[in-house]
Amino acid sequence: MSTTYTVDSATSRATPTPKPMKRVTVPAIRARKGQPGAEPLVMLTAYTVRTAQLLDPHCDILLVGDSLGQVIYGLPSTLPVTLDMMCAHGAAVSRGSFHAAVVVDMPFGSYEVSPEQAFASAARIMAETGAAAVKMEGGVAMAETVAFLSDRGIPVMGHVGLTPQAVNALGGYGARGRSNAEYDKIIGDAVTVADAGAFAVVVEGVVETLADSIVDALDVPVIGIGASARCDGQVLVTEDMLGLFERTPRFVKRYGDMAGSITDAVQHYAAEVRARVFPSADQVYKPKD
Repeated sequence: MSTTYTVDSATSRATPTPKPMKRVTVPAIRARKGQPGAEPLVMLTAYTVRTAQLLDPHCDILLVGDSLGQVIYGLPSTLPVTLDMMCAHGAAVSRGSFHAAVVVDMPFGSYEVSPEQAFASAARIMAETGAAAVKMEGGVAMAETVAFLSDRGIPVMGHVGLTPQAVNALGGYGARGRSNAEYDKIIGDAVTVADAGAFAVVVEGVVETLADSIVDALDVPVIGIGASARCDGQVLVTEDMLGLFERTPRFVKRYGDMAGSITDAVQHYAAEVRARVFPSADQVYKPKD
């Protein structure tokens, strides 16, 4: 797939004009489970138009994660993230993408009270962002809500294992499933959420054998993050994967050094400004003859 670029004269920024293509659908994602020779699903986070433009040709799913609280807003956790934030960033990512299915996280406090509350929040997200689906954390306790939304036409991606919105109850971000009791509970959470109608389930921060067991137990795609290479797909926070931060979680592989590249470029710019080398003749306007 390729994307051609035109220049929007109103903004002087390159705006992608896509060649004809079909966006990845929820049924297509669901059908990847069990397809002979099917490639793993590629999923990354996106929070802005430009990031979505760059990631879209290479991803099956773009996740507008509530991780934007830490990545974009510098918050200490995902807990303060609001529905307004998720809708604004979800709409931006939808505008910047033409191929990948866009999934938007349900923020903490927007769905836990009742299925009806969850439907109202999810309906707002879908209407304001143009996303294909929402994602919500939780296992058995959220099964009724997953079914309620799914039955009413809102596709739901589940999320079990290490659930960041429950970090206070979990006592931190350590890997889950090390005890037999927790191992069995997380498998039960995953199976219950899938049976309730989730079209895919993210499994985060669990021991590898547990992730493998969940892959075997579910008939919907399992997307891993800090889980197992046997998962039906993988997701990472894009800024972690690109090396934007000095510290990244153990399960992240850095595929770039964005922080280093930005630092080098800014140092070069600062030096040229102070030396009055920039702007040069190429960057200033001359009177018309």
